Amino acid sequence: MSERKSDISGWLVRRATWHLWVVLGVVLGALVTRTARVTSDGGMDNAIVVRAARVWLAGGSPYDDPHFLYLPSAVLAAAPQAMVPRGVLSVVVPVAVVGCLVGGWVCALRLHGVGLRTRFAALGLIGLAVGFAPFAHLVLLGNWTATAALALPLALLLAGRGRWVAAGVVCGAAIALKPLLAPMGLLFVFAGRWRGLGALVGVPVVASVGAGLLMPDPAGFFTRTLPFLLRGDDGFVRLYEASPGAVLARVGAPGVVAAVVGFGMAGVGVGCAYRRWRGGEGEDGGAGASRIVETAVMLMLSAFLVSRPSYDHYLLVVVPLLVAGAVGRGPWLWMAMVPQLPGVVWPGLEAVERRAFRDAVTLCGVAVTVAVRCWRAGGSFSPPPPLPVPSSRGSAPWTPAPQTPEGLNRADPF
Repeated sequence: MSERKSDISGWLVRRATWHLWVVLGVVLGALVTRTARVTSDGGMDNAIVVRAARVWLAGGSPYDDPHFLYLPSAVLAAAPQAMVPRGVLSVVVPVAVVGCLVGGWVCALRLHGVGLRTRFAALGLIGLAVGFAPFAHLVLLGNWTATAALALPLALLLAGRGRWVAAGVVCGAAIALKPLLAPMGLLFVFAGRWRGLGALVGVPVVASVGAGLLMPDPAGFFTRTLPFLLRGDDGFVRLYEASPGAVLARVGAPGVVAAVVGFGMAGVGVGCAYRRWRGGEGEDGGAGASRIVETAVMLMLSAFLVSRPSYDHYLLVVVPLLVAGAVGRGPWLWMAMVPQLPGVVWPGLEAVERRAFRDAVTLCGVAVTVAVRCWRAGGSFSPPPPLPVPSSRGSAPWTPAPQTPEGLNRADPF
């Protein structure tokens, strides 16, 4: 491992001093403290789920609230919160959200073979917390997107080690809480891992059917929530949607045109993801975890481009994976994230209700960056090398990326 002062990568992969960990603790502690002081029920979005659980415990239907966009299983998961004092939730929920984000970052580092004690590990998380606005937004809102931000890197880490069924269980559990990782089903289809796909589908289905039978309106998700999502005509939600279709509609584009643009971009993204998967890990395909990460991220971004709603904090599901990997070595990802710098006033977009335009620029910029990477790295459609499969003793160990002087993957895993 090179540790020359002129080698920025070598400097980053050296062991972090205790000062950096103190700074990281102060930053994350400040986020939790501020959220605890200014919110109740752990944040506005968490409060929606908790309120739905309270309605259910009182004998009502959680789907009476049109902003409750979760599966029935989420109601049961939120029920314990409904019995906890609001003051306690104001502390516990932001701690849990920060814990999920930290856990997702740790899994992303392990996935790419970056040491957990390195300066990059500490500085990367500090940078996300203070330099990427959706990080603080997610903590402040207490949105359950945090579960997906942890589940996706963990699932990819398991899949990279050949444990596809376990990866499917992790994704399925996250979908049962919030159906954000549903596009990951395509990754299992690409890989031909049908048992893993069965776990991904089966876990939320079983959990939701079981929970639905305990509710007065068991089909409420299909009769109320899905029509609400398909219409996308809620005035409050529309102000914060970052998908191209939603933003184009706000500037006067016909609905059909906006929909065609959104679905077209999503279709191109899925095609790039498939090409990346088929390209394997050849000379242009990167090494180590690049193939599975970039395929999965492209699938998620394709969904974000067309989903209604699509919020800025959805990017926390994929950005840590990109920052920790090969995409983060280039300038284009960082250029796409510029609109998310906290404290920068963008003319004409100062109002909170207009930040969706900035979010759309970042979403599209990140999607284009990953799509280009997938297309170039995909190369020819030659059969990819097989991923590790479980051994008789368990699962094959994950093989870190080759030790090259150009990248951060030269660090020894913790």
